[in-house]
Amino acid sequence: MIPRRNLVTGGLVGGVLGALGGGDVEAAPGAGAGADVTEDMVAKLVAALAGLRTDLQAWKTFPEIAPIRDAQLTHLRANGKFPDYIEVGTGPWFSVHDWHIRWQQPLTLGRDNLGRYTLLFGQTYLIMRVDAASAYMGVPYDNR
Repeated sequence: MIPRRNLVTGGLVGGVLGALGGGDVEAAPGAGAGADVTEDMVAKLVAALAGLRTDLQAWKTFPEIAPIRDAQLTHLRANGKFPDYIEVGTGPWFSVHDWHIRWQQPLTLGRDNLGRYTLLFGQTYLIMRVDAASAYMGVPYDNR
């Protein structure tokens, strides 16, 4: 009898490696415990694993929110606190909105006194400026 854990993980690893190989690697004759593994096969496997590593690392970079974080960090270094507000165009605003949706983070949407849409990102409210260019990124500022 095969333990359930071995069955699930073995199928998962085999499926991932099979999908990454894409049929480029041919099975060696007598592919058992004593099968000959060529250097070409090992090189293809290493390349596939390296590609998988870069794909997984790309998930941690969050390029869609990088400009907002850069503005927050600049304000944090200069003032010792995160900004209360950043006015942004529709491009960054929807990027942060979609980031919340993709990573299943709670959305805090609202409107300010002028009727502009706001979105809470961390401790900073992003204020959508529909009259500005799509890629507009304003200077962060505080409530005071």
